[in-house]
Amino acid sequence: MFKPVLSACLIVAFSSVASEARPYRIHQAPECNVTMPCDLSYSQTRRERIPRSSLISRSSLQAYRATQLTVTDAGGAATASIAEARIVGSRPAGCPSSFCGCGAALRVFGRIVPELNHAANWLRFPRTSPAPGMVAARRGHVFVLEQHLGGDTWLAYDANSGGHATRMHARSLRGYTIVNPRGGSVT
Repeated sequence: MFKPVLSACLIVAFSSVASEARPYRIHQAPECNVTMPCDLSYSQTRRERIPRSSLISRSSLQAYRATQLTVTDAGGAATASIAEARIVGSRPAGCPSSFCGCGAALRVFGRIVPELNHAANWLRFPRTSPAPGMVAARRGHVFVLEQHLGGDTWLAYDANSGGHATRMHARSLRGYTIVNPRGGSVT
C-alpha cells in the first residue's frame, strides 16, 4: 500500500513542476550584457519568473540598443555607435573556452602566453593611463585598447565579448584597471 501512494505523490509533484515552467530572468549588474560581459562566477544571481507576454524580440532589443548606446564627443556629435560594433573572429585555435586573456595576448604579443589565459594575471603588469595598445583588466575579463572615443569610452579589441565572438566595439573603462603589458614580465 505504501509504494503506490508514494508513487502517486511523486507523479503529482513532478507533473505540477513541469506545468509551472516559465522563462526566468536572471538579475545581474546592469552594466553586464553582450557588449560588456561580466564574469559573475563569484557572486550569487537571483532568478525570478517573468510572464511570457513581457518577453521582447531580439530585433526590437537590437534596435533599442542601436538608438540608446551612442558615444558622443564634447560637441554632442555622435562618434561611434554600438551598431557599428563588428565581429572580427571567434575563439582562436589553441585558446581555452574562456579566451579573453588568450585573445588579448595574441593581439598584444602575437602569440599565446599560457600564464595570461587567466584574466586576473593581467593585473600583475604595471598600472598606466589609458592609451592605444594598453590593456583594460579586471578579474574575469580583459580587452585591448585601440582608439579613444571620448570620456572613458574606447574602441576595444574584445576577445570573448559575448556569444564566443571577438569584437571591435566601444567599451567603457569603468571597473577596469589599465595595465601596460610591455612594462614588465608576468611571473
